[in-house]
Parts: sequence; C-alpha cells; structure tokens
Amino acid sequence: MPLTLAEVGEENMIKRIGGRQEVRAHLENLGFVVGGVVRVINTIGGNVIVNVKESRIAISKEMAQKIMV
Repeated sequence: MPLTLAEVGEENMIKRIGGRQEVRAHLENLGFVVGGVVRVINTIGGNVIVNVKESRIAISKEMAQKIMV
C-alpha cells in the first residue's frame, strides 16, 4: 500500500519506491530506502510528515504515493 494510506503512529517497512530515477534518487537522499522503517507522524491535506532515520521529513502527497510500505 502507498505511504499515504498508512496509519498515524504506525511503523512501516518500505517495500518499494516508484517513480522516475530522479525521484527515487531524491527520496533515497532523504533516507527513504527499501527495507528502511518509516513512521507517519501526521497528515495534513494529503501531505505527510514522517520519521525516517530519526529525522522528521514532510513530503507531498504525490511523493508519498510513490513509497510502498
């Protein structure tokens, strides 16, 4: 399921990252790697605030839909 459907406060393992190579590289630089753990902190208007590698990151709904957990 895409990250946008994950429950707030729930830890999820990243299974796959979709999109163009540039998008995947950008998400990897932010810490979103396959096998990594991500926790949704809050959702605001479809945009998502997550904890990944002990950092808080806000990503757009479009980016979050490319991350499968």
